[in-house]
Amino acid sequence: MTDPLPLGLGNLALSRKEDFKEFANAPRREQPSLLTRAELKALTTESRAVYDRLRREWHANLGPIRTQQLAYLHENLWDIVDSNQQDGDKAKGAVAVDAFPGLGKTTSVLAFLREFHHREIAENGEFTAQGHERLPVCRVGLTGNTGMKDLNRAILEFFGHAGRNRGTAAQMGQRALDCVLSCEVRVLALDDLHFLKWRNTSGIEVSNHLKWIANEFPVTLLMIGVGLAEKGLFSEGTTSGDTALAQTGRRTTRLDMQPFTIKNEAGRREWRKMLLALEKRVVLADKYPGMLADDLSDYLFARSTGHIGSLMTLINRGCQRAVRSGTERLDRDLLDRVKNDEASEKARRELEAALDKRRLTSNRKAA
Repeated sequence: MTDPLPLGLGNLALSRKEDFKEFANAPRREQPSLLTRAELKALTTESRAVYDRLRREWHANLGPIRTQQLAYLHENLWDIVDSNQQDGDKAKGAVAVDAFPGLGKTTSVLAFLREFHHREIAENGEFTAQGHERLPVCRVGLTGNTGMKDLNRAILEFFGHAGRNRGTAAQMGQRALDCVLSCEVRVLALDDLHFLKWRNTSGIEVSNHLKWIANEFPVTLLMIGVGLAEKGLFSEGTTSGDTALAQTGRRTTRLDMQPFTIKNEAGRREWRKMLLALEKRVVLADKYPGMLADDLSDYLFARSTGHIGSLMTLINRGCQRAVRSGTERLDRDLLDRVKNDEASEKARRELEAALDKRRLTSNRKAA
């Protein structure tokens, strides 16, 4: 068996520059060889343990898959980032990826950030003209009590700045600006922006701070969250506080991601393409053409409600059980014993009833 050992990417914190660079620079995973039952049986105990470990890690990292939704998001992100070539005295447009959970927002954005990092390093080198480490991307994850000082500290934490634990919010902000300028950051990605309570004092402060970042930092501000429109990020505003929020919205382009749908031919076609792509990536001895796309299409749609996150979770867990149990294939009997996320399980019964009565189908021929 010649497959390499799994990549050591399971212990990363992408809110730190060293880990983000390791994520961005890591080679693509190599899919383990597909062995037959006879070949599995012929493996030594040690070789079988290595092979199954390779499969565990592979099935846990099946994505990202270039779906129509991911392609749409990436094309728009490239448009926005590439158009933000204004001189430093002009504010750059921001972008907010605003969509429901389970639609692959963070996974898709990280795939874009990885590509952007590669392009910038390839074009400009690993170091700036002043000899500083070039970091095209700074990625920060927010928490539920993030204020202005917390946001500045999180940016400094990404760079490992010695002054990240002391000083005022303003002092930390200036240090963050110095880091961004020195390392020539071009995209500042703020994940989980919905954790902010936009209409309390802290939310207004952070909104004003985001406006300051857009004005002073030569970066594209990329915000990722759930329900950002409902929280007022894009509202026009009628009160002074709302107006402060609306100024951020005026400079921000909203992008969304939609679940899969099987209500029309185009949607059924995209769903089938997704399942065919997953079939190719599954490494089980008894898999066969059409295992997912033909025999389990309706079932998988009901179990995932068209949300790619729920689908990937179900396939990953199903593959783990198929390997562990020796079943070496995915079928309804096995997947019925695999638990999925709570949201998809709640919506499952109604969808299954519609599919069973043929009021709805993912099968292009039967539609």
